[in-house]
Amino acid sequence: MSTASEEDADDASVIRRSRQEPEAFAEVFRRYAPDIKRYVIRRLGADAAEDVVAETFLAAFRQRDRYDLARPNARPWLYGIATNLMGRHVRAEVRQLRVLERMGTDPVMEPFTERSDERLSAGASARALARALAALPRGHRDALLLVAWGDLSYAEAAQALDVRVGTVRSRINRARHRLRRHLGATESNIYVREEPVHE
Repeated sequence: MSTASEEDADDASVIRRSRQEPEAFAEVFRRYAPDIKRYVIRRLGADAAEDVVAETFLAAFRQRDRYDLARPNARPWLYGIATNLMGRHVRAEVRQLRVLERMGTDPVMEPFTERSDERLSAGASARALARALAALPRGHRDALLLVAWGDLSYAEAAQALDVRVGTVRSRINRARHRLRRHLGATESNIYVREEPVHE
């Protein structure tokens, strides 16, 4: 159980402390495991999710001595580890997208969808989207889904993928164009939040 001071501490402080007190790393797990699990389920399915999440936090624990303590938020680092581990499961991800294409049911969102008419409409859209996502190059899919499903900013996605922010922008832009072309959609039909412009 975490203390009030652990809950208030930024991730870098918790990781710094875990270098001397390994059990403190449990706070990082508590903060991020549910979100990373949802992200992995959407990409690989429930069967692989438990293993990937466990591998992600085991790798993070082992690498905590190399964590950049100047970065107060460990979220991009953890998503980067998870995304790299999912790279070993590319066939499983494409298979999961093919299941979504056939079934039209997002394993994360299904429990929240109540009305059957909404399910039918959403199912048809989800199938087409899954087919289009499966056709994307892995780097484009990773960038797009870190932002869309992982809810990372472009900068966080760049950090997670260990690439420049411009590379993430380019990959997402290319992915959006390919999705539009594949889905026959207009600009307004495919929404991936744009990164705010800072002056």
